Amino acid sequence: MNHEPLLLATPSGDALNLRPEGPWTAANVVALETLSRSVGADLDRSRVVTLDMSGVSALDTLGAWVLEKLSRRAATSGRSAEFVGVADHFSGLLDEVRQVNRHTRVPVAAPNPVLARLGDLGKATAGAREDITIFLQMLGALFMAVIGALRRPRSLRLTSLIYQLYRIGWQAIPIVALITFLIGAIIAQQGFFHFRRFGAESYTVDMVGILVLRELGVLIVAIMVAGRSGSAYTAELGSMKMREEIDALSTMGLDPVDVLILPRVAALVIALPILTFIGSIAALYGGGLVAQFYGDMGPAIYIARLREAISVTHFEVGILKAPFMALVIGIVACSEGLRVKGSAESLGRQTTTSVVKSIFLVIVLDGLFAIFFASIGM
Repeated sequence: MNHEPLLLATPSGDALNLRPEGPWTAANVVALETLSRSVGADLDRSRVVTLDMSGVSALDTLGAWVLEKLSRRAATSGRSAEFVGVADHFSGLLDEVRQVNRHTRVPVAAPNPVLARLGDLGKATAGAREDITIFLQMLGALFMAVIGALRRPRSLRLTSLIYQLYRIGWQAIPIVALITFLIGAIIAQQGFFHFRRFGAESYTVDMVGILVLRELGVLIVAIMVAGRSGSAYTAELGSMKMREEIDALSTMGLDPVDVLILPRVAALVIALPILTFIGSIAALYGGGLVAQFYGDMGPAIYIARLREAISVTHFEVGILKAPFMALVIGIVACSEGLRVKGSAESLGRQTTTSVVKSIFLVIVLDGLFAIFFASIGM
């Protein structure tokens, strides 16, 4: 009996006979790898390869795998490889090894573009349905929390409400005033530049007043609040969700809606109309400065023309939109924060989603209000 493995190669034209002998086991792994590499050139030149197993005295999984690799190398490019003289007690092991890493490639048909689009539409519809469901659930929970606060005024967390008002209201005044001031100035400059061709510079004041009070004032402020405060709400609640602080509140018998969400949404509903008023005044002031220095229109003329162009109705239309936009921003921001999973990636994704959804819904809501007010003559 051979104590060292051997591999005898006998070429015959296009045929090659390989005769392994001795123990083909893991104890001789270095020798087996050397033997398999030594016959590589003969394998590549031969079209028919026969592996005669009658001389193998011992075989384990590693040895069977080395022989299987020789067989697979020989069987490439349309060539054939065959095992002969396999002992009965080795045949089962060789059969098992032959099944390793054999993947039958199933031809994949090109996807139908129509069906693919329909599938994407179905997924988007299912996602929109889930978003609407979550929005309505949060709205209902907030409504019940408000009812509870009206019944038990002491349950309202006044300290938290005032703190949120300070954060999203008072601290937001400088940036809101600056941005709306610039928006009003830009609108006025463009109005004077284009209306001057027709000798209608005075109508710039009408455009600035109506646009700012009815549409742009509340819309710009709502978008800024969605990006500034809505993202902060989502990040705060998402971080608390990741640290299981919200679950701890529920364990202590406290409702997270009462403790965390109601003060935030209520602060938004109170602060956004105030910020809208400040932003509208800043935008009108910006328009007035441009009218004085670019349009050669004095402050007295600008204010007189503004009083003729606008009315209390225009102001009411803009202010009435603000609480509803604040409610939408607060519900979306808080609901997305509660949907955060357990990773930083999830937190970032939900924060981005919160801002995008809030801005989209604010614009849609503004359009619906425009249609509504037009239908009732406001």
